[in-house]
Amino acid sequence: MAASTALAAAMPPHFSPSRGASEAGVPKKSTISLVAPSARHRRRPARVIRVFRSICRTLPIFTPKCKIPSVACSAFASPLAGTDSGRRHRDLVTGTLFGCRKGRVSFSIQEDPRCLPSLFVEFSLQTHVLLREMSTGMLRIALECGKNGGKAASSSSRTLLEEPMWALFCNGKRSGYGVRREATVEDLGVMETLRAVSMGAGVMPAKAEGEEDIAYVRAAFDHVIASKDTEILYMLSPEDGSGPDLTIFFIRL
Repeated sequence: MAASTALAAAMPPHFSPSRGASEAGVPKKSTISLVAPSARHRRRPARVIRVFRSICRTLPIFTPKCKIPSVACSAFASPLAGTDSGRRHRDLVTGTLFGCRKGRVSFSIQEDPRCLPSLFVEFSLQTHVLLREMSTGMLRIALECGKNGGKAASSSSRTLLEEPMWALFCNGKRSGYGVRREATVEDLGVMETLRAVSMGAGVMPAKAEGEEDIAYVRAAFDHVIASKDTEILYMLSPEDGSGPDLTIFFIRL
């Protein structure tokens, strides 16, 4: 997968953030009962904690003389475990992919279905294309952005999910862009309608003639922060394994 080098340029003229589900018949004046996410989903770790982590990483690692057999614990090893797993931060979040059948896909991350989105990204990927790729049983979405070259100093304090735009790849194919934006009233109306849904896929019927249905996929995601430039969302499938294998990567190169 090639790194995106053109993200510093202006967004292509044919792609501009849409109003999300504005054509979906969600009442603009609907009552929104979603609550704000907790502080841990809204701000970065305190500076003292970040400095402490940096100091810990500079300490030498001593190898003990007595070796513990690794075979005994290999059966319990997590697929996410690695040599640097102690540095990874993991969290469980709710992710939702949705969009009008003839429109573009939007992706939201919530602390849980009752909270306001902590991240909202609009893809230039069409909804029917996403559903077609997902029907294969495996879906890999990669969102890549650059470090802005000379602007690195000004963006050094920006977290990966605070980047404004990413190059979008769907199953290895370049599929346009992903743009971070604020959720509209219509988007929040969709989240409110799905408030009681923790996992599932389906179609929200249009509420008026001439409006479009909204297809959605919602699931719990294991959010892994591997480093300041890599974050991964693994979709947790049902126990019977009937769900698709979906992973979303956020990468800064």
